[in-house]
Amino acid sequence: MLKINDHISLGDDEFEISAIRAQGAGGQNVNKVSSAIHLRFDIKTSSLPDAVKKRLLILSDQRITADGVIIIKAQNHRTQDKNRNEALARLAGLIKGALRTPRKRIPTRPSRAAKEKRMDSKKKRGSLKKLRSKHFD
Repeated sequence: MLKINDHISLGDDEFEISAIRAQGAGGQNVNKVSSAIHLRFDIKTSSLPDAVKKRLLILSDQRITADGVIIIKAQNHRTQDKNRNEALARLAGLIKGALRTPRKRIPTRPSRAAKEKRMDSKKKRGSLKKLRSKHFD
């Protein structure tokens, strides 16, 4: 059971955890022990609220595949247990990020003073460039 917050928790049957051999340096331990964790979580078939599923699916995260599966690989630690905890924490963090509803953007316009300041700086820059030229017109 993975608890996301007070209202949302995921059952152990909603994600698939498999132990694999880690990549990279580490010597004999890495070569013979399957300590890395490969976690797969299908967003579409999960028990998450529909709004959260939708926000997760539109995220441009490289860990989310085209068919809506989150794949997390944890291999930073030497033990399988620590890697499992890290993978679950990463999944919980991703879901917590999708729980927050994004604020609606309120379109704004620049003030008259800001427009005048911008035009003055453009005129100043233009006159400076005109002074650099060989011909004064």
